[in-house]
Amino acid sequence: MPKSYNLIQRLARNSQRSGTWQTLQEGSALYLYSIAMKKRILMVEHPATLDVTDRVSLGPVRPRNSTGRHVHLCTSPNSCVGDLSPYPQGRATGEEDPMSSAAVFVGIDVSKDQLDVALRPSAERAAVANNDAGIARLVKRLQAVHPTLIVLEATGGLELPVTSALAAAALPVVVVNPRQVRDFAKATGRLAKTDTLDASILAQFAEAVRPALRPLPDAETQALSALLTRRRQLIEMCTAEKNRLGTAPTPVRKGIRAHITWIEGRLADLDEELAHAIRESPLWRDKDDLLQGTPGVGPVLARTLLASLPELGTLTRQQIAALVGVAPLNRDSGTFRGKRRVWGGRAHVRAALYMSALVATRFNPVIRVFYQRLCAAGKAKKVALTACMRKLLTILNAMLKHQTPWTITFAHGS
Repeated sequence: MPKSYNLIQRLARNSQRSGTWQTLQEGSALYLYSIAMKKRILMVEHPATLDVTDRVSLGPVRPRNSTGRHVHLCTSPNSCVGDLSPYPQGRATGEEDPMSSAAVFVGIDVSKDQLDVALRPSAERAAVANNDAGIARLVKRLQAVHPTLIVLEATGGLELPVTSALAAAALPVVVVNPRQVRDFAKATGRLAKTDTLDASILAQFAEAVRPALRPLPDAETQALSALLTRRRQLIEMCTAEKNRLGTAPTPVRKGIRAHITWIEGRLADLDEELAHAIRESPLWRDKDDLLQGTPGVGPVLARTLLASLPELGTLTRQQIAALVGVAPLNRDSGTFRGKRRVWGGRAHVRAALYMSALVATRFNPVIRVFYQRLCAAGKAKKVALTACMRKLLTILNAMLKHQTPWTITFAHGS
């Protein structure tokens, strides 16, 4: 060991004890410097004998059971035995979590020719043909895994065969709004879109959100809904042909008029089929009588509510308004107070409700007074009319819930 190092170390220790240095900190600094020099000399004289664990700890001595910033490296996994953590940390305890072993979530992306399937948490993927044979194979496979929840997107009716088959097999299946799933994918950073990725997103959506199961419509309700959908399509076609007739050249007007006549005849046939279907069902007949007993409610709104809003009479007034899309939604942030607006919900139900509310502002005594009061308070007419839609829906919901026919007293109370 060089004499210069021994001299510096001895001077540092003596100066700390005697206080001959200007401050105690200066003596401490010199002592630490001497330790550093010793480390450097050792590295030069014995380079092969040093390891990472031979680093000299500078500063005050830590408590014996403190590891500090520097954790000793262990060459054997059995040489670092210490106190066990009270938390499992993935250790095998012999007892499995029933939720982790039983919870299986399935996402199914539906296309015209194929069904893409994804399972979580196993990340298993499969694809079957979108036909009777493929759906039967899929149902048999899912019955074996006992899924907690199966989620599909509404795909313009393409999802109905597989959804009906899964429901008939008593499997928990729910059809969700595609907009909600797409927003969920964006929130998780998934911007790409393929059928396989969509199935994985649906499975992840099922695991994270767990949408509530809803009873699927029976065959009669599906048939009634199909007739109403066809009626809306024919009305749109008739409107388009009438608009086209005004600017059409003379040679094609005859054909357009013939087409309009055919559409109007088919609409009359559909109305008769809808009325017959409602008369054949005692439950629908009673509900239809209650609904059409309200001033302003005609057969179109009554049939639309029966087929497209089966929840009517089972939810609260806030829930039914939000479901249809006539509940005002906040748009606030900090000190900013935005305008309340309505959006979302079931558009075709809202369209039929709009026309009935417009009639009710003239012929329904409760709605008429309500509308006039809002207009007198300075509300815009469209805002007042939207409020009338919500009030009319609330009244109809209460009537079906309590099985009470229309009265002015009951309407005021609801």
